Amino acid sequence: MSHLSDTQLSQLKKQLLERRDELTQHFEQNDEENTLLGDSLRVSTGELSAADNHPADVGTETFERSRDLAINENLIRERSEIDAALERMDEGTYGICQASGEEIPFERLEAIPWTAYTVEHTPVREVSDDRPIEEQVMTRPPSGAGEGRQEHSGRFDDAQAWEAAEEYGNSDSPAMAAKRDVKDYNDL
Repeated sequence: MSHLSDTQLSQLKKQLLERRDELTQHFEQNDEENTLLGDSLRVSTGELSAADNHPADVGTETFERSRDLAINENLIRERSEIDAALERMDEGTYGICQASGEEIPFERLEAIPWTAYTVEHTPVREVSDDRPIEEQVMTRPPSGAGEGRQEHSGRFDDAQAWEAAEEYGNSDSPAMAAKRDVKDYNDL
């Protein structure tokens, strides 16, 4: 016997089906784009060579591809979790934590209808420890590097810009200046 009412189960099933349809539609609409993500950078960008491009352009393209791949990977995982949740509904085990056997509160299922765990028993997702290879050869800057850089460069940062410009007055017309002076007087 489920702790969820038929109305609650119906509402959650509707949410799951709607989200699965959204994800399916996403992958159908972006099928050509997703196919290109697996191709080489040259093929996906349509460039004959990356040699004539600025390194920042290539870096931007690489970042965009990595981001798109990560998003797609996450959406694929979400869709498989939705399918598993729908399967648990059919089996009658939906809403029961797979780790502890406890009932998952309706409020949690309403927020994440494909979850198979209570908050306390949700598995921790491992964050990759992979770091860029460049970090192995980078050295920290010497202590004191950059301190007082703007102070001695003859420039100022945004925080000091108004104070420096204020010494010379502002561009208010005489009428605006008089109005400001009246307001300042009234504030006393």
